[in-house]
This record gives sequence, C-alpha cells and structure tokens, in this order.
Amino acid sequence: MAVLIFKLRSVPDDEAEDVRALLIEHHIDFYETSAGNWGISMPAIWLRDDLHKERAKALIATYQEERYIRVRTEYEQLKKEGRQRKINDLFKENPIQFIVYGIIIVGILYLSIKPFVGWWFSGLAK
Repeated sequence: MAVLIFKLRSVPDDEAEDVRALLIEHHIDFYETSAGNWGISMPAIWLRDDLHKERAKALIATYQEERYIRVRTEYEQLKKEGRQRKINDLFKENPIQFIVYGIIIVGILYLSIKPFVGWWFSGLAK
C-alpha cells in the first residue's frame, strides 16, 4: 500500500530535488503526485509500499536537520555581513509588483475596516 512520505506544498524546488535524489541514492522506490491543474491536489512524494517507510523517514529527517542548520548558518552570515534581503530589496527587484501588492493589501484592509470605522465615526457625530 502506498505511503505518504513527504508533502511538497510550499517546499522549495531545491529541497524537493534533494529529497528525490536522497531516495534514489538509497534505492527507495517512490512516485510523485503533483498539485494538479488547479493546484488543489496534494503534491507529495509517496512510497510504493511501507517496507522502507521508517528508513525513508529517518533519511528525510536527517536531511532536513542538516538543511536547517546549513540554511540558518547562511542566513546568519548574510545578516552579519548586512546582505540579507530587506523590504527595499524586494522593491528594487520588482517595483511594479511591490506597488500592486501594496495597493491590494490597502484595498482589502479598507474594505474590511470601513463598515466598523464608518459606524464609529457616525456615532461620534451625533
């Protein structure tokens, strides 16, 4: 029976590729499901049977622990050097997208708060 071993939703491509390579390297038979055309299915890596389930989970857990340490160290180094990404870097990379997202956020906040703020101010005016 198939066993879910690793969910791929919100996983960076390099991490997913590393997990695939890890399973192939250790001769663990798996297959992958995608999110589908609408993105509502579960993208994941599945084992074809549960014979290697514990071994695969241990390998992935070890990999993720090593990856966390490596990525955290890289981030701390960038932070120490003052090169980590900041909000102004996001603006410089794609100013139009930044402005559009800002307008959308402000619009949603306005529509969400307007009924309450309008009621509050109309009550004060009386």
